[in-house]
Amino acid sequence: MSAAVQFQLVTREGCELCEEMLAELRVFCIGRNAFIELLDVDADPELRTRYGHRVPVLLLDGEPVCHARFDADEVGRLLRSAPP
Repeated sequence: MSAAVQFQLVTREGCELCEEMLAELRVFCIGRNAFIELLDVDADPELRTRYGHRVPVLLLDGEPVCHARFDADEVGRLLRSAPP
């Protein structure tokens, strides 16, 4: 069994792009050992400084994977190339 994957999605309340990315990410995670943690950019001064209005941002291992739109091909590539 592969190790669990923990995604972090930096979001903002009322953000339509954030909702779209979350919906697509949820579908992507089906059948995978993957979990999503939501991070509110407005509740964390460090996140607000780092990302400001550039949400949503999907993080994997703390590193940005995609921004604004979910890129299933890139996320899949990164997961396949990750060490076991």
